[in-house]
Amino acid sequence: MSLIGKEVQAFTAQAYKNGDFIEVTEQHLKGQWSVFCFYPADFTFVCPTELEDLQKEYAGLQELGVEVYSVSTDTHFTHKGWHDSSEAIGKITYAMIGDPSQAISRDFEVLDENTGLADRGTFIIDPDGVIQTVEINAGGIGRDASTLINKVKAAQYVRNNPGEVCPAKWEEGGETLTPGIDLVGKI
Repeated sequence: MSLIGKEVQAFTAQAYKNGDFIEVTEQHLKGQWSVFCFYPADFTFVCPTELEDLQKEYAGLQELGVEVYSVSTDTHFTHKGWHDSSEAIGKITYAMIGDPSQAISRDFEVLDENTGLADRGTFIIDPDGVIQTVEINAGGIGRDASTLINKVKAAQYVRNNPGEVCPAKWEEGGETLTPGIDLVGKI
């Protein structure tokens, strides 16, 4: 069953952000766009490359009104330890959510029950707390955070322009489509 169009379930979690421990709930997602980036574990190999890449795109995402949250089944204490000891992770300024109960990972359907770790899942969530995009990668396949910018712009465009859709490789300012019988078989 797809999570597209589903509202994020209630949760309360501890996170590490900018030198502080903070609490994050599903209510923090309301009224803004959000990206949840699940990853398997701190102190690993592909994960720091992904999270550092996401940090490089963070300012651009914030300009679009997007808040970013990384999530693993580690604790917020482990996130702080990793942040303090890794050059790549030390750059991160977005919230790093701890999910040691595995509840958030399970609710987003990215929990590998055999290992107790999260799969590499990326979710774009609208200001109503509803999931608009889902991408899940195998453990050895890192993600490219630069693709999030256009996906967020497309999701925002579709939300603000009911009845229009964004075709493949759509970029801001590009042509959109208005689905209708006149287009059937003509694309």
